[in-house]
Amino acid sequence: MLRNKLMAMLGAIVVLSMLLTACGSTATPEKIIETVEVVKTVEVVKTVEVVKEVEKTVEPIPAGPKTLVVCQGQEPETLYTNGGSMLAMSHVLEAIYDGPIDSRTYSYQPVILEKLPSTEDGDAVINAVSVQAGDMVVDDAGDPVELAEGMKVRPAGCRTPECAVEFTGTPIEMDQMVVTFKLKAGLKWSDGEPLTADDSVYNFEIIADPDTPVSKFTTDRTASYEATDDVTTVWTGLPGFIDSTYFLDFWTPMPRHLWQEELGYSAADLLEAEESSRMPIGWGAFVIKEWVPGDHITVEKNPLYFRASEGLPYVDTVIYRFVADSNAAVAQMISGECDIVTQDAALEDQSELLLKLEEEGVIQPIFVTGTSWEHVDFCINPAPEYDRPDFFEDVRMRQAFASCMDRQAVVDTILYGRSIVINTYIPPEHPLYAEDLTVWPYDPEKGKALLEEMGWKDSDGDGVREAKGVEGIPDGTLLEFKWSSTTSAMRVQYMQLFQQNLADCGFKVDLDNMASGQFFADGPDGPVFGMRYDVSSFAWLTGVEPSCSLYMGSETPTAENSWAGQNNTGLMNADFDAACKRALGALPGTTDYIEGHKEAQRIFAEQLPVVPLFLRLKLAALRPEVKGFIMDPTHNSEMWNIEAFDLEQ
Repeated sequence: MLRNKLMAMLGAIVVLSMLLTACGSTATPEKIIETVEVVKTVEVVKTVEVVKEVEKTVEPIPAGPKTLVVCQGQEPETLYTNGGSMLAMSHVLEAIYDGPIDSRTYSYQPVILEKLPSTEDGDAVINAVSVQAGDMVVDDAGDPVELAEGMKVRPAGCRTPECAVEFTGTPIEMDQMVVTFKLKAGLKWSDGEPLTADDSVYNFEIIADPDTPVSKFTTDRTASYEATDDVTTVWTGLPGFIDSTYFLDFWTPMPRHLWQEELGYSAADLLEAEESSRMPIGWGAFVIKEWVPGDHITVEKNPLYFRASEGLPYVDTVIYRFVADSNAAVAQMISGECDIVTQDAALEDQSELLLKLEEEGVIQPIFVTGTSWEHVDFCINPAPEYDRPDFFEDVRMRQAFASCMDRQAVVDTILYGRSIVINTYIPPEHPLYAEDLTVWPYDPEKGKALLEEMGWKDSDGDGVREAKGVEGIPDGTLLEFKWSSTTSAMRVQYMQLFQQNLADCGFKVDLDNMASGQFFADGPDGPVFGMRYDVSSFAWLTGVEPSCSLYMGSETPTAENSWAGQNNTGLMNADFDAACKRALGALPGTTDYIEGHKEAQRIFAEQLPVVPLFLRLKLAALRPEVKGFIMDPTHNSEMWNIEAFDLEQ
């Protein structure tokens, strides 16, 4: 309205101005001109104000919180590091604990340590110490013993059995390793308490406790492990124990201030306690917010993360969703409900679809062969209560079984030719791989000949062999046994293919696929680690070091060691144990280290406590928006650098 009035006034003034000019007047027009200028000034001010109001509405939209959804095939049984070893657990723990040491591309990297100690730098030393009768030492066989007359030990400077001597009772000098580790300064638990070297000592104490069902191999060979200040731990081995991986003898810190001092938990309590098994605190990029059983685990950004100043982690929340069916996992990825599907989701049976979706730019599958390997295990020495014929004590039976399996056909069909058949427990590209191994290619005629040699005949022509003069087995016993494994689609498929292969040689194999929790249950009730099975198959998640200790006789699960061992075959072979101990008792790069590992592989390949099948494909998949994802051949979990994962928005 004001604008209209002003414009009307302007029109009137202009008309009046024209009339006055015509009459020759000069004084009045000056006043009229002033009035016109004032009106124009009002118009200009009005226009400027409108422009400013438009500029104020153009503001950037702030980015919202980022939530990453990881779909994994299994729900962890526990998040307590000393209570389980599932890959599904590792995925979550990579968010809670960063390190303390990573393993990538056949080497190790410090994460919360200043560096890895080394003999070259002087933070790992070998001292000659005097020992006498009654002292704890590691003998020539690699076992911890109380020194007594007549025992064979290695004097200072001796690294091989050839220079071992018999202890006569007179004090003798032996080598003892001392290794120093330094934590990075300023580390904090997610509850704000300082993380100290004593927290690492606390976990050493937990692991050494008989109630903690894990291997005691290193703790049993430790003279002391102590914190000398807030950031320094010192590991001292028993005299005679030269640990080839001494630079790993730093125990993952656990919160003594919470678990022991505040809550008063014992080692046994920690196996089931909520604060250790379901809601553990850590020092990593994320903290656990909730665990909804059967559905998901949610973690949120840890503001006290020691790399927070670098802007890490990049995402605010990670939801680990449990999706047991690989079809459902891929469908949820296509729909955007999952950003990443992890390797434990058994995506192998979806390979063809994933490759097609990759061509269409919908999903990016990641195929990597690493150190995880699928294998078929023979229960050579089952638990006494498991009553069945002694099928597998004779190595020829195990060799016949291997000869009757067309492993390459399985790789070509189920794995689309993207993996390889293996002959030992490390991949051929490993620097310690033994090239001159005994191999067992698909040769059903050889397998049949070995069975005939042992006395397994098909006398009635029904296709199933029976015992005829087989040592320790009653005549007429059928060559029939059960093959147990999980319900993984890949395992179901290859077991069916091998079942037919074996039938062609006269084996009758009954397949038994069960839930993972049942299959991997602890002894004495669990079939695999309770030593109550005939043949089983699964994958070992090995790392940088060759895992010969998996098949040492001392690592067999028994009631005496609380079913904590991992040698579920029950192989008892003195030569293999000696070769493995030779490697484990030597420093990397030395002849004993190299030849010990290679000789252990040679014995393994000839004795066949298990039939190595193929390298597992580490197959994960992600949406194109996911950045920073790196699948490493030797790191078990692809979540190893989860703090660097990001989402394009």
